[in-house]
Amino acid sequence: MRTEQPSQSEYNRARVMRFLYNNGVASRAQIAKALDLTPAAITKITAKLIEDDLISETGEIEGARNRRSIGLALDTERFHVIGVKFARSLIQVGLFDLGGNAAQIWVDTTADHPSIADAVAALKRLINDIIARFGDVIAIGMAVPGPYLKDRGRTAVVSSMQEWRDVNFPDTFADAFDVPVVIEQDARAGALAQQLFGADTQQTDAHSAQGAQNSAQQRDLAYYLIGEGVGLGVIEHGRTIDGARGTATEIGHVSIDVNGKACDCGNHGCLERYCSAVAIHETLDEALAEGDAIVEGSDELSHIEACEALFALAERGDERALALVRDIGTVVGYGLVTIINAFNPPRIIIGDIVAHGGETLLDAAQRVVDERVLDDLARTTHITLSDMPTDAAVTGAAAVAITAFLEQPSRFVDLIRRQTPSAST
Repeated sequence: MRTEQPSQSEYNRARVMRFLYNNGVASRAQIAKALDLTPAAITKITAKLIEDDLISETGEIEGARNRRSIGLALDTERFHVIGVKFARSLIQVGLFDLGGNAAQIWVDTTADHPSIADAVAALKRLINDIIARFGDVIAIGMAVPGPYLKDRGRTAVVSSMQEWRDVNFPDTFADAFDVPVVIEQDARAGALAQQLFGADTQQTDAHSAQGAQNSAQQRDLAYYLIGEGVGLGVIEHGRTIDGARGTATEIGHVSIDVNGKACDCGNHGCLERYCSAVAIHETLDEALAEGDAIVEGSDELSHIEACEALFALAERGDERALALVRDIGTVVGYGLVTIINAFNPPRIIIGDIVAHGGETLLDAAQRVVDERVLDDLARTTHITLSDMPTDAAVTGAAAVAITAFLEQPSRFVDLIRRQTPSAST
C-alpha cells in the first residue's frame, strides 16, 4: 500500500510502531538493537510516541543480562477500525480491534437496494452509526474489486456489476466521516491482512536485528484471492506491488485460453471466467439446466452458497463434486504458474470463497505447479490455503486501515486526542 513519502522522523516512528505491533512488549534497548538505531534516538522517538498517546509504558520487564528495564507496548485492544469489503453481490462491514479481531460483522446485499447510489447511502448511514455507537474508531479501510485505478479512484471493470464503475470511491467516501478513509484493491488488502494477522508471520527472534530482518522476509508473500472475482496482491520487501496506475498483479484478467470465454474486460479466456465463485456457480447452474444437477437447486442459491454446497458434497465423497473441485483446482494451478513465473514470491496464500475447496483443490493446483514450473522454483515456493475464514475477506479492509495507522501514526494523533481528552492534560 503506497502512502506519501514520510519524513525521516515519521519513518522511524512507524518502524517502532510496527515493531511493537509485531512483537508485543519490548524495552527501549531491545527496540534500538532490533532496528539498528542509537539508544538516544529510540529514547527521543518513544518519548514522542508516548506523548502522543500512541504507545505506553507497561512497567518493569527483564532485559539483557537480567537487567530490569521499562517495557513499551502498543495496545491493540484500545482502538477500533472499520473494514468495508465491496463484492459483486454484497457489501461487508466489520468492526475490528487493531489485532484484527472482529467485534461485529454486518452484511448488506446490494440486490436489496434499487440502485448503487441507494446502497452507498445506506452504507454511509451504517458506518456513521457504528462510529457514533462505539466512539473509538480511528480509521476506515475499504477493499474494492480490481482492477482499481488509483489515479482515478474507480474500478476499471467489475464483471456482472458494471454500475460500480460509476462510483469514485475517494470522492464518495473520503470526506463522509470524521475519521480517515483508506482505499485499496481487495487482493492487496488480503495480502496486508495475511502480513499482519497470518499465523505464520510471527517473528521468531523478536528482539534481535537478524530477527527483525528475518521477520520482514517472512512477511513477503502473494495473496491469491479467488472469490466472486479473482485477484492477486503481492508484498515484496514489505511493500505492495501497485504499478503505475494501481492495476499491477491483476491475475484474474490474465488469459489462460486466448480463444476461450469472453470476459467483460474485453479479453478472452480470463482466469476468473473459469475458477471464480461466479464461474463455478454458472457451471452448477448449467448442469442443473441440463437435468444432471451436481448441486440441487443451485439456481436459487447465492454464489457463496452454491460453492459451499459443492465443497460440502466433495467433503462427503461425492464423486462428481470431487471431480469438479479437482477441475477447479487445476485452473487455480494455471494461475499459480503465472504468479510464480511473474513474481517469484516465497509464499502464495490462496484465500476467499474458493479456498474452501480445501486440500482436494490445493492438491490439484499443486500438481499443476509441479508439472509446469521449474523444479528449483516449485520446490522453494510454499503454497497454502488461507487460515482466515471466508467472512474474514473484510479483515483485509481492516488491515488497510491498520497499516495506514502503523505507517503514518502522526496522522492520527489529533483524532486520538479528541477521543481521549485526558491524554493531552
